[in-house]
Amino acid sequence: MRVILLLGLGLLATASALVEVNTGYHQEIGIPTAAKIKENEERLLAEAARDERIVGGAIAPANAHPYFAGLLISLVGQSGNSVCGSSLLSANRLVTAAHCWTDGVNQAWQFLVILGSNHLYSGGTRIATTNVIMHPQYVPSTLNNDIAMILLPTSVWFTSNIQPIGLPSGWDLWDQFVGNWAVAAGFGRTSDQQVAASQIVSHVSLQVISVFQCQLSFGNVFVQQSTICTNGNGGVGVCGGDSGGPLTLYRNGVPTLIGISSFVARAGCQLGHPSAFARVTSFINFIQQYM
Repeated sequence: MRVILLLGLGLLATASALVEVNTGYHQEIGIPTAAKIKENEERLLAEAARDERIVGGAIAPANAHPYFAGLLISLVGQSGNSVCGSSLLSANRLVTAAHCWTDGVNQAWQFLVILGSNHLYSGGTRIATTNVIMHPQYVPSTLNNDIAMILLPTSVWFTSNIQPIGLPSGWDLWDQFVGNWAVAAGFGRTSDQQVAASQIVSHVSLQVISVFQCQLSFGNVFVQQSTICTNGNGGVGVCGGDSGGPLTLYRNGVPTLIGISSFVARAGCQLGHPSAFARVTSFINFIQQYM
């Protein structure tokens, strides 16, 4: 699951080489990924695809991430759906990446939120909404402030498969989390060679690195203090289709949301570049404003 290309949009391949930025996440990544997921689900309906990888990760067991929600996205003027991920914060609020709603080229008009299922096209609780609030300073061309709140028209019932995730509080609001291991989850590609997207949620354990380390790969235009990055050594991370999904820190078994999948290197998900996420602690006020 390796999120580069703006989890769909291209960024820097190296610190000095800027690759095209924002060519349209939905057309380039989201729509083809959603179509491939649907194809895989239909073909492998009776199988569990045990050997899929999220780029260095593995298939997530049932109930592993009850706060994770898939997004099937309807776009203005497009016949196909796109795909992203999100995280459940309360019975009627979720958070995702702003570029899942509008990537600078394509505009969504509806999210179908899928809760309690490891499949994008089947199972779980499915609620449609058109009520999405993007961060007022979101910049599609640089993915700065890449965060949006999703407001559901009705509340969901919590079950073993559907549970909200906690937000950082107390001293964690000042923590950079450098050196900590966190878990990313999503439906995105499982390798650069594997064109097919995962039809089942995958997850991977990633180590948080400093902002400076991340800027060495992407520069300070894309990576700001409000960006949290993970080490890509060994070819692990998020990939196309994982946009908006959670980066989760577990302490004593309790999950806390610390990042929202935003972008990775356009050069490839398995080439050792970092994965970049919107830093949740930098957007606590925005999130709480719409809780």
